[in-house]
Amino acid sequence: MTTTKAPPPRVGKPDADEPQGWQFNSPLVLTVALCLVVAVQGPIRRAVSAPVMQSWTTVFVAVFVQALPFLVLGVLLSAVIAVFVPPSFFARALPRAPALAVPTAAMAGVVLPGCECASVPVAGALVRRGVTPAAALAFLLSAPAINPIVLTATAVAFPRDPQMVIARFVASLLAACAMGWLWQRLGRTNWLRPPAHPSFDGLGKGAAFWGSVRHDVMHAGGFLVVGAMAAATLKTVVPAGWLHTAAGIPVVSVLTLAVLAVLLSICSEADAFVAASLSQFSLTARLAFLVVGPMIDLKLFAMQTATFGRGFALRFAPVTFALAVLMSAGVGAVLL
Repeated sequence: MTTTKAPPPRVGKPDADEPQGWQFNSPLVLTVALCLVVAVQGPIRRAVSAPVMQSWTTVFVAVFVQALPFLVLGVLLSAVIAVFVPPSFFARALPRAPALAVPTAAMAGVVLPGCECASVPVAGALVRRGVTPAAALAFLLSAPAINPIVLTATAVAFPRDPQMVIARFVASLLAACAMGWLWQRLGRTNWLRPPAHPSFDGLGKGAAFWGSVRHDVMHAGGFLVVGAMAAATLKTVVPAGWLHTAAGIPVVSVLTLAVLAVLLSICSEADAFVAASLSQFSLTARLAFLVVGPMIDLKLFAMQTATFGRGFALRFAPVTFALAVLMSAGVGAVLL
């Protein structure tokens, strides 16, 4: 009597003639999604054509389009720093003492002709290249508010109040230095937990440059979209009548415009014209709007989370907001 062994189990892809059942893949999901959109196109069309939705779309596109070019500029500068600038350069350019490196880095913000979206990736690159975090954060806060383009826009927006240019420069610089010194005193290294950045060792400088650009654009761009969506949602929800009520109370007016700067998330190169239009508020309140906005708003919070980690952003944002308001009130009382 002979025995036959059972054939071993087959490993690998099944034959084409074998039944395989349902399999979900990208084309199938896309087809189902398109069918659903076609089926409910009527309600979608009515929702999109609603005035509130049109206002939301306008604000979202405005915030995103304003910020995107400067985000790209910041990413390009970040890639240049990461690939072409040796770490020894920063050791020579900045003072060894962190207390002196903070104001030096803050003043260096004058040379970056961009807005806050450009300063975040650049500050991240500085930290990765060994710059003390206190100095990098001072640069992050000062660059969007004291560069020549922003100061020139402020002068054009306030032709009858030229002191607003000086007040914005002084208040922004003081707030940036104060935050840098505070971080140097109380900051912890483990609060900075940036996401893993790909290594391009072994590649040519050109390949490493474009690899860094692609990574940072994809990473920070997604958070920019989230921030722009949040800003658009809040812009359409906050009633305009509240502003007229708050403008009559000095302390409340300063806090109102500071909070409004966070919610609106306007580019620092355009915020002076918005502040000038809020003529029912005092100059000090409008100064708070100009100082707070470039340092912390919804899109910046999202981008800072992407660059330095959520734990950092949750600590950094409220302290920065408080310092910016205090410096604005103090400088406004003296100069305005």
